[in-house]
Amino acid sequence: MIFFVAEIGVNWDGDFITLKDMLTFAKKLGCNAVKFQAYNEDIIKNHPQKSRLIKSAVSKTNVEYINKLASEVNIEWFCTPMYKEAVDFLEPYVKRFKIREADGRVLLENKSSKLIDRILSTKKEIIISSATDPSRSKYYNNTKIKWLYVVPKYPCSPSDLDFRDIKKFDGYSNHCPYIIAPLSAAVLGAKIIEVHMTSSKSKDYIDNAVSFDYLELENLVKMIRLYEKMIT
Repeated sequence: MIFFVAEIGVNWDGDFITLKDMLTFAKKLGCNAVKFQAYNEDIIKNHPQKSRLIKSAVSKTNVEYINKLASEVNIEWFCTPMYKEAVDFLEPYVKRFKIREADGRVLLENKSSKLIDRILSTKKEIIISSATDPSRSKYYNNTKIKWLYVVPKYPCSPSDLDFRDIKKFDGYSNHCPYIIAPLSAAVLGAKIIEVHMTSSKSKDYIDNAVSFDYLELENLVKMIRLYEKMIT
């Protein structure tokens, strides 16, 4: 079964009512997990919407409540920590971690960083986005590490995608606004599909350009689950 991840990211806008709605819908659709991001003010200090973004980050002050909401809905959640200290407050709550493409380059180059070393020390599963063939990494055959093909462009077009080496990856992380992209990845063998979700495209949520609304997400999940039935 394909492990389907709905990336809530920053699209909940720090509003817990919106978040509960998104969690509930993701569960209803049959998504396996939802994902968030953990960053601090230093990381986003040059972003024009810094004050808005910081409300949507998982932090020491909101992690317990986010976990409570996810538990009530009965859906797994995990997170992309972007600084070492975030791993400390996330570790008690999550089964796995996500590493963004920029930080994943460290593992591709067989180097280390404080963030990567801290995540590895948890011994939990790690999902890494990569724009290039991950097989050159010494971690490629590590069963605790899963690699997702990604085009780090927001948004990317179908012509930016190159699925010829998709079988070298465990899955696909989507930044394309057309559902044909993640659907194609699933048909080509991706075992993990990660897509951004939004509760409304009529609002100005920051990641809306790369996100699927509820109807699009519903159609995508239905098609992927139907495909799974066809091949089993």
